[in-house]
Amino acid sequence: MPDNSGAPSGQSLLFLTDEQLRKGIEAMFFAYRGFTADPDRILAEHGYGRAHHRAVHFIHRAPGTTVNNLLNILGVTKQSLNRVLRTLIDDGLVESRVGAQDKRERHLFLTEKGGALEAALSEAQRGRMRTAYRAAGPEAVQGFRTVLEAMMEADMRGHYEKMKEKT
Repeated sequence: MPDNSGAPSGQSLLFLTDEQLRKGIEAMFFAYRGFTADPDRILAEHGYGRAHHRAVHFIHRAPGTTVNNLLNILGVTKQSLNRVLRTLIDDGLVESRVGAQDKRERHLFLTEKGGALEAALSEAQRGRMRTAYRAAGPEAVQGFRTVLEAMMEADMRGHYEKMKEKT
């Protein structure tokens, strides 16, 4: 008996219509808006934006990461990242240390204050993810992660795999 519930079956997912894809794209836009809403409010209190959030997140995930590595992960210009890092360093959230082997390298670490901001931002997002994951169930969570990983650019997937290894 055919499923008339309106939900696509596993078989029909292989043949998505443009309308089904459009709905998925719109869902991603609105989900991203929700996902960033709480951190945006926290960041605004400090005069920061999403670029600051991304930098703080990845410095937390890889303490001692180099500026060049962060440039590769974030995919921003050196000038843009330097502006963000300068603010975070001046405000006492990030510490930049000269490399032990290569004096030209700068290694980045969160300070205690930076760690506190990262924790507040991450907790807001973990809360939203936890609620959504519980509502969706384990199979949907795995499927969602599979979709996200399939959408990643190849070079970004490498960075993502390295981050997964750290957990």
